[in-house]
Amino acid sequence: MNRSNRILVPVVLLVALVAVAGCKKKPLPPAAPPPPPVVAVAPTAQITATPTLISAGDQVVLTWRTTDATTVSIDGIGDVPTAGVRTVTPATSTSYHLVARGEGGTAEATARVTVNPPPAVVVPVATMSAEEEFKANVQDIFYDYDAYTIRTDAQGTLSRDASYLVSHPNVKIVIGGYCDERGSNEYNIALGQNRGDAAKNALVTAGVAASRIRVVSYGKEKPFCSESTEECWQQNRRAGFTMDR
Repeated sequence: MNRSNRILVPVVLLVALVAVAGCKKKPLPPAAPPPPPVVAVAPTAQITATPTLISAGDQVVLTWRTTDATTVSIDGIGDVPTAGVRTVTPATSTSYHLVARGEGGTAEATARVTVNPPPAVVVPVATMSAEEEFKANVQDIFYDYDAYTIRTDAQGTLSRDASYLVSHPNVKIVIGGYCDERGSNEYNIALGQNRGDAAKNALVTAGVAASRIRVVSYGKEKPFCSESTEECWQQNRRAGFTMDR
């Protein structure tokens, strides 16, 4: 083999090796790392009450706000929007507990309202004397002209009088029979007696012991009104009740 062939053969072999090497498959690039997992954000919750100290019957404004919550509830109220305002009237001291739930968990918040009880009702001590109490509960009754029949409007009065007297068994009374100025003294004394007796009989029928009642006729001698008018005469035609000492 001549010199040129000795040089050519190695060159051809080298080219062939390079060509073969260039035909090999290139390696794949490394796979991309997986994305990091999505972490849900935890919800937050706030609730306030204004004012926090009230008297019974007063109103309170609740204000709340949450983030990343899907459901929100307040104890004693129920489900509410994720943010809002509501007016409440608690009867007693109350803790408004809010719970916010979301994909990231649960958040809670509380607002406390203190309710002062209503002031105690002060019952005034009775200051009336026995005489004043008697006058407040036992009322006189009135009659028509020249009559001693118990009128319909007087029956209710006598019923209330009897109720008081039955509940106060130690009270004794005097029933005075009164007349207007018309007629003689003698006639009016008799008429006044009949009026007093009629009132007594009604009280006894209602349960008041007869021994507790004394009747006195004053006729026309002790008028309650001195004018000669029908209005005045009506005031004088009565059975008057006083405590017997």
